[in-house]
Amino acid sequence: MRPSRDLRLAVLLLFSAAVLLSAVPAARAQQETEEEEEFSYSMDAENGPAHWGDIKEEWSACGKGNMQSPIDLASPRVSLVRGLGYLNHSYAPANATIINRGHDIMLKFEGDAGSVSIGGTPYFLRQLHWHSPTEHSVNGRRYDMELHMFHESAQGKAAVIGVFYEIGAHDAFLHKLEPYLEMIADRKDREEKMGMMDPRGARGKASVYYRYVGSLTTPPCSEGVIWTIVKRVRTVSRHQLELLREAVHDDMEKNARPRQEVNSRDISMFRPFEQNRH
Repeated sequence: MRPSRDLRLAVLLLFSAAVLLSAVPAARAQQETEEEEEFSYSMDAENGPAHWGDIKEEWSACGKGNMQSPIDLASPRVSLVRGLGYLNHSYAPANATIINRGHDIMLKFEGDAGSVSIGGTPYFLRQLHWHSPTEHSVNGRRYDMELHMFHESAQGKAAVIGVFYEIGAHDAFLHKLEPYLEMIADRKDREEKMGMMDPRGARGKASVYYRYVGSLTTPPCSEGVIWTIVKRVRTVSRHQLELLREAVHDDMEKNARPRQEVNSRDISMFRPFEQNRH
């Protein structure tokens, strides 16, 4: 009996190791690259957006993928799906660090900043970062800035909530960041501890949103990312926008990837019933 039991144990250990090894790529597949020097937003550069997919084999989805982001949220492609329901999030204050990544400014949460539930799966908030102008557009219109709230499930799958901004009154959440933005602006890899930050101020309270499945908008452009784009446009002061823009390492004023083909994807919209009658 012992050889049989030992054999079963060995097989079980090998199977468990195989499962763990196969899970590692999946967990990392939807993480943005940290090697920001290797890509640029300059359209004329050899490492510009049109060439991202050629730089590394693991970035090939940037050029060959058919579910890439960002896209244009064109009304004829959008279907009203009330069953999506309100965004179910439970954010909470957590310790955060602000980092100049060269291609953008990131606010990284060190502790548990809460989560959003999509299809019954919790996606935990990991970080915030900003793009200017917006990467997504609505009926061809791009706004001045887009916030990305990056979430990750326990299985390593990504979900991003996008929020649009246009020049106007200052944003209260960004106002808290301004002293730190001034310290790290134009200083790549500089980071500053910020203490407790409440992500609820970044999300806002708007309830109407678009939903589709796409990709990361920076290399490796991994697909299968659940995108939620809030329809309501918030305001940001010109000074705040300029502070965030100064992070871009290649002296370009823009750090927004060009729009990608929608192909055969569905774009859904959730809108509360009472708003449908107006």
